[in-house]
Amino acid sequence: MKQNVLITGTGREMALGFNFVRRYLEQGDTVFACIRKPSEALERLQQQYPDTLHILTMDIGSTESVNAAAKKAAQLVPCLDLIINNAVTTSPDTNKELEDFDLDTVMPALNVATVGPLRVIKAFLPLMRNSEGTALIVNISSEAGSIGACYRTTYIDYGMAKAALNMATKTLHNKFKDDPKMNIICVHPGWMRTNEGNAKAPFDPYEHAETMRLLFEEKRHDKEGPIFVTYAGEEYPW
Repeated sequence: MKQNVLITGTGREMALGFNFVRRYLEQGDTVFACIRKPSEALERLQQQYPDTLHILTMDIGSTESVNAAAKKAAQLVPCLDLIINNAVTTSPDTNKELEDFDLDTVMPALNVATVGPLRVIKAFLPLMRNSEGTALIVNISSEAGSIGACYRTTYIDYGMAKAALNMATKTLHNKFKDDPKMNIICVHPGWMRTNEGNAKAPFDPYEHAETMRLLFEEKRHDKEGPIFVTYAGEEYPW
């Protein structure tokens, strides 16, 4: 069944979000690709899919921007069946140890990486409740957000943001537990070749996006299984 999909963080051609967009378009789905600033890669892709790719300018760090994007989407489709919260940002000091970290840069990162997905969910929830089936929210998390598996001494802001996003996911899972129209999960996507610095990473973003697309459909109706999972569907420690 064709579905309406909204994906954030889609502007970079080599990254996961953009390749999610490609994979869902190839399935014949209608896709809202959300970006903060213009993307030539998305504009080229829209030429291939003029009827099913909608580019939404949306800053998930701004409630006003997210609400405006939700109103625009509601003018184009009656419902949403899937949201993939993929957008993220980090502090300029993310790879520094605490002694050298400017902690005043943490809150802007958390505003986007943790609060941002909640803004999106809240604004688009009415459209999701209009889905004919079970609407699914996927929060893209990270192994860096796992407290139980934490080994890092840097990436303080990124780890905090993803751990908090995991907690938000669990809280909303509790909210939706008895609601047959809604489900939510968070996923550790693994290490991908998303830029030249990640050339040794094991996964290609385009191929990996399809792996996770299939996983999402497996998890759509699963209310009893693990909530925080890897790209392979395996439970990951909170």
